[in-house]
Amino acid sequence: MKIGIIGTGIVGRTLAKGFLSLGHDVMLGTRNIAKDEVKKFLSENDRALAGSFADAAKFGNLIVITVAGRIAKDAIEMTDKNDFKGKTVIDTTNPISQEPAVNGVMKFFTAANDSLGEHIQSWLPEAHIVKCFNCVGSAFMTNGKQFGDSLPTMFICGNNAEAKKQVTDFLTSFHWETLDCGMIEASRAIEPLCMLWCIPGFLQNQWAHAFKLLRK
Repeated sequence: MKIGIIGTGIVGRTLAKGFLSLGHDVMLGTRNIAKDEVKKFLSENDRALAGSFADAAKFGNLIVITVAGRIAKDAIEMTDKNDFKGKTVIDTTNPISQEPAVNGVMKFFTAANDSLGEHIQSWLPEAHIVKCFNCVGSAFMTNGKQFGDSLPTMFICGNNAEAKKQVTDFLTSFHWETLDCGMIEASRAIEPLCMLWCIPGFLQNQWAHAFKLLRK
């Protein structure tokens, strides 16, 4: 499969490396192909490619949005939206405000009955958006086995069942348990998990954790 990744930060590069390890072809989309981290990634991963945001969207049979939430719309506007039509689009973003955290709690720029996942679906109405990877640190995204025998839970949502199955298959390969939370509106519940995940980090400098749903 060809996978286009919109964004070259640590999340984008981590997921790119994970997809490459599964044998897929990957193109990183960036506003500046000459950035040091992009050149370094390409030198260390000889099968990886890099191009513009538009190039990555066109390249991918599946697309992953990994830019900061506050610039997600700008990044999408730099592409041809027709290149998203009918494709699974993994949305890793969170609507994190640029305001500082208060007692370890981040602020979002979305309202309680709203989510960035829903916005992205509205900006790309013919794509199949799946919210995923937004509530854990990048160090664990492609290897849930780091938490031992009990696999961590990744919460996902989206409007297209086949797209969610495709994402679930990737999560299984990355050693995650998947909980399908339903339609894209469930992003309103999944995105705040990022706030909760970050609290131990801000208050105790503890960043090595993940969520686990226990079932009886």
